[in-house]
Amino acid sequence: MPKRRPTTKGFARTGSLLQQQIRKAGESRGFAVTRLLTHWPEIVGEDMAAMARPVDVKYGRQGFGATLTVLTTGAMAPMVEMQKEQLRQKVNGVYGYNAIARIRVTQTAPIGFAEGQADFTYGQKAKPKPQPTPEIRAEASSLAAGVGDDSLRQALERLSQNVLTKMNTQER
Repeated sequence: MPKRRPTTKGFARTGSLLQQQIRKAGESRGFAVTRLLTHWPEIVGEDMAAMARPVDVKYGRQGFGATLTVLTTGAMAPMVEMQKEQLRQKVNGVYGYNAIARIRVTQTAPIGFAEGQADFTYGQKAKPKPQPTPEIRAEASSLAAGVGDDSLRQALERLSQNVLTKMNTQER
């Protein structure tokens, strides 16, 4: 098998030569990756922080602006994808200049499937569902009494119990 000849003829890409200098210049202007990681909820807001986490910041070959990689669960990925521009503006607003040029959304853990299980909670913890009182159960049963089909009547009873219970808790 013939030996492969290098195609660069001793030259290196400009981006690879300047990458460390660009990173140092960015950090000297206030862009430190650790600040983004440690103050994520304050930067992007509690709702977005519950949906996505910053994973990595990399400087691209173009040299201007970095790419922020955020990790999210599969269910939240479309929501995060739609809010990428607002997310980028919030991050850049903190630093005062266009530190982040692109945002990449990933749905897998950065270290592997078994080790890095994503544990995101969106919003508040679910409150326990209020149970219907005996009066509400009796009223729901009387509302659905005229229905002949048993499964439909039971479904209508459950629906009316839920509606009446919700109306009862809202009145309080």
